[in-house]
Order: sequence, then C-alpha cells, then structure tokens
Amino acid sequence: MPRLQCCRVSNATPSGHQPGTSAAEHLSPSFPARAPWGTASKLRAWQAEALDRYFETEPRDFLAAATPGAGKTTFALRLAAELRARRVIDRITVVAPTDHLKRQWADAAARAGIRLDPGFRNAHGRSARHYHGVAVTYAQVAVRPALHRELTLSGRTLVILDEVHHGGDALSWGDAIREAFEPATRRLSLTGTPFRSDTAPIPFVHYEPDAAGVRLSQTDFSYGYGRALADGVVRPVLFMVYAGHMRWRTKAGDEMEAKLGEDNTKDITSSAWRTALEPTGEWIPAVLQAADRRLTEVRHGIPDAGGLVIATDQTVARAYAEILEGICGEPVTVVLSDEKEASNRIEEFSNNTRRWMVAVRMVSEGVDVPRLAVGVYATSSSTPLFFAQAIGRFVRARRRGETASVFLPNVPILMALASELERQRDHALDRRSGDGDDDGLDDSLLESANREEKASEELGEFEWQAIGSDATFDRVVFDGTEFGTLAEPGSDEELDFIGIPGLLEPEQVAELLRHRQARQARRQSERRRHTVEHEPTAEPVALYRTLKEQRSLLNSLVGLWARHSGQAHSQVHAELRRICGGPEVAQATVTQLQARIEFLRKRLSSR
Repeated sequence: MPRLQCCRVSNATPSGHQPGTSAAEHLSPSFPARAPWGTASKLRAWQAEALDRYFETEPRDFLAAATPGAGKTTFALRLAAELRARRVIDRITVVAPTDHLKRQWADAAARAGIRLDPGFRNAHGRSARHYHGVAVTYAQVAVRPALHRELTLSGRTLVILDEVHHGGDALSWGDAIREAFEPATRRLSLTGTPFRSDTAPIPFVHYEPDAAGVRLSQTDFSYGYGRALADGVVRPVLFMVYAGHMRWRTKAGDEMEAKLGEDNTKDITSSAWRTALEPTGEWIPAVLQAADRRLTEVRHGIPDAGGLVIATDQTVARAYAEILEGICGEPVTVVLSDEKEASNRIEEFSNNTRRWMVAVRMVSEGVDVPRLAVGVYATSSSTPLFFAQAIGRFVRARRRGETASVFLPNVPILMALASELERQRDHALDRRSGDGDDDGLDDSLLESANREEKASEELGEFEWQAIGSDATFDRVVFDGTEFGTLAEPGSDEELDFIGIPGLLEPEQVAELLRHRQARQARRQSERRRHTVEHEPTAEPVALYRTLKEQRSLLNSLVGLWARHSGQAHSQVHAELRRICGGPEVAQATVTQLQARIEFLRKRLSSR
C-alpha cells in the first residue's frame, strides 16, 4: 500500500510550481491522530486512513461520507494538495451548496497553499490565472453547465462535490452537473449527512442492488458519528426534550388541545408542534430561558460557547431574537438566508463571544462555527437529512470533554431521529414496499397542511390560530437512552439536568445522568408520600393516568439498569416479573408496577 509523503516544496506560484502536502498541515489542529493530542501537523486517524484507501487504487470517482465536524474539508484539501504534488491534476473546482460555503472553502484552501476564487461568476467566462481553481455553487453550475464543462476541460481538473446529495435536488441539476464535470480527471464526492429520502439519482455516485433488488449508494469510505464519538473527534449530544400542553383553533373554528409527545394523529401532532413554536405562547419563551441557563452552565467550562436557535421562517426568527435579548440582556445575531450580509454575520458571530444567534436554514449545513455548543431546534423541518445537518452544527469538538446540548420539542419523529443519531443510511434509488411512511412527519407533509389551511381560509370563516401553550421538561436523551421524567421549568428537577457541567467525558455524562434521575425519582416518591399523608381528600386521579405514569417511570428505571448491566430491556422486564410476580407491563396493576419500581430503585441505589 503506497504511503503519503510530505513534499517540502514552497507554495505554488502562477508559473506552475506545485505545493507539497506540508501546506495542508497548516489547517486547524486535528485529533486524535497518529501523534499526541493537539499536534497540528498530523492528520486525524480517519483522514490518513481515507487517504490510504484512495491511493490504493486512485479511482476517478471517490465518495467519502464523514459525520459533520469530523474534518471533511481538511481531508479533501490534503488529497488535493497531494494530487497536485504528484502532478496528477493542475486545477481544482469546488462545488458547494451556498455562497457562504464557497468563502469557507477558499479560506481553508488558502491555509493549505491552494488559491481558490470564491468570487467567480458565470459572466467572467474563465478563471483568473493567479488562482489554482474556483469555488462555485450547485445552482451556479446548473445555470451554465456548458461553461463549467469548458473550465473542466481547460486543464487536468479535480472536482470536489461538497454535500454531493444536492446534486439530486432537481433532475435538471443532476443533468447539469454530469454535463459540466463528466470530463474531469478526478472527482471527489463528500457528504456529512444521511442521504436524501427521495429517489433522485445523485451524479457520480455508484449504486448496487441489495438482496431485495433495491439499488443502494456505495460509499468508498465512511466515518460515522459513533466512531467519531469514540475517537473524541466530535462531541456527545445531550438532547433536552420538552413537552407541554397546546391549544389552538382550527380553520373550521373548533378549539383543539393536545400534549406534545402523546400518541396523536399526524395532523394533531403537526398542529400541536406548530402551536409550540409560536412565539406568542409560553412554550418557546420557557425553552429559550432553559437553553440560556444551560448556555451559562456550559460557559463556565467553555467561556466562548455560543448558542443557535434554528427557526422555521424569518418572522418567528426575529421574534425569537427579541425574546432571547430580553432573557440574556445582550444583542442577538439574526441570520436570514436572503440577506446579502448573512454570510458576514455568521463569520462575525464565529469570531466574537456573543451568546446567541438565530437563523432560519442557512446555518443548517456545512457552516463552521466551532464554538456553538447549545442549540434550540425550533423548526418544523423533520427529514433525517435536515435533522442530521442541524445537529452537525453543534458536534465539532475543540478539546476533550466538551458536550453539546440541543433542546427539542417532544415530537415522535424528532425523538426517533435523536435516538438514531449513529444510524448510517445509504441512498436508495428504489422504494421498498411499505416505504413512504417510514419517516413519519416530514417537511412536505407540514408544507402541504399549511397550503391546505391557507386555501381553506380564503373560503372559510376562521383562520388557524394558536391559542396558548406551556412547557414542561420531559427527559434527556443521551446515547440512545432516556433519563428523567416530567418537571416544571425552573424547578430543581429541571435544573438537575440543565446544570450538568459542560466539560465531561461521555462516561461521566452517563453516570451523572443516572445519579440525577435516581435523585429525581426519590424526590417524586417523597412528594407522593407527603400528598397521601396531608391531602387524603385530594381529587382522585383516573386509573389510566396513574398506570401511564407508573409504566413510564418503570421503563425509565429499566433503561437505567439495562445500560448498567448490559442486559436487553426485555431481559430486565422478565427478571422483574420472576422476582416480583405479576403479568407483563401492559396488564400489570398499579401495585405490581410499584413493586417493580421499588425493587429497581433499591438495586440502583445500592450500586
């Protein structure tokens, strides 16, 4: 297997001298590597492994999938520098999703001794000779693919397709990208997120049928979140989940109410979620208050830590910023994707120490703001692709022990995505039988519902209206395990989880969460005893509510013990039935459930 050699050659000049790969060593420090922590001149282990994989065969097309924050840009530029040093290529084209990312690529390339022009426009016709290549957007290529084909043919070209799934955003885009870059000497495709959920083919991606005949994308090198977390390359994520009671008026004039997280129909879930995100209610202010409190805790260990609220549209983004300014007492950066200064605002926020930024969608993908450590997912987008992109903004690690905290509404599809953060997905060109509903709520469903409401409002007497909302802390999801139970905002139970230090190793986070949950359970037990002793005439609670509460508590404790013991949840439940007696959980009485709860509490407290 050929090994990479760092060529000690000065940076390239317009006359054609080639830079060595040592130039790429000036990129940001990477760890862990085949060297001590913090050694800037070494690649991360996965980057070196991917480069080795590439140079085993030096293919014309190479697809690398690496989790957000892992360092795809560094890998790509190191590869580009090596190919230039070997005189395989002499020009580079980077294709990125947004204008901001073009500039980000150009800045990173400069540190690698590669000069990219992010200001290239189709009207220019050809790139300036003092650059080694250009950075363009997918939309830019789609407008004039013939021009970009000419540029590709003007030299031995390496094309880097950043977040290559955008090549399937429209049939015309895919056709344009194929036309423009088909003659490229080499093509490197990068993705940091699960592939698209539609069946639009992605240019230059190879597909193979699986056992069921479904054609799946084939990745040449993968570096997922689970491995990156184990390596210490990314931060572990604490999902702070909030439920609450929602009330709204439908377009037919009916007043409805529901709780976030309950087993509701899709339209009820959609309306409850929409109500929660309304800035006029109490849910958003309570969650923003909790998130700011969490940010304060994190900044004790990470002084420049910042927070990001991802909003659905511009109107609510401005409203959220106003609420946050009242909470934290300082200006909030607002980034709207259609504003010319949006890119400058992101860059400014990245370099200052302000607490909060509110953005619509622009910061969901690829934008590098390493100090982001706390997020609020206040958008109705729910596709796996968007969710992974959004969470990717918070996972970039700068030193050991950093954790990320993301505040989520208790919506089933978001909870499933949070629990499956480590799941890797391939792009399927064919639908499996029964697909189409696998992802539950998604952007298209919500947009369709909104369109129908607007159309009906023109004919009907009423408009859809959020009447009121409140928030309750529901639980923490960490590494696929749930901790905690319902608590009021501002209560000691909520603060137990919000106040977890921002600098902890993943094992310490899990251990602390277990202790906090045990303490929360003891407090609730003491309050229930106090209520029974001092309020014997309290209004009785419906049996189904009591059973639901006891089952939820039992399942949380079973999850804790399963994590500690390594047993499956079903094994723990079977053992409890053997020791405490009684039928399965669904048929157990309140007394039988409480016996199992007390048994597990004693077992956990004796550890």
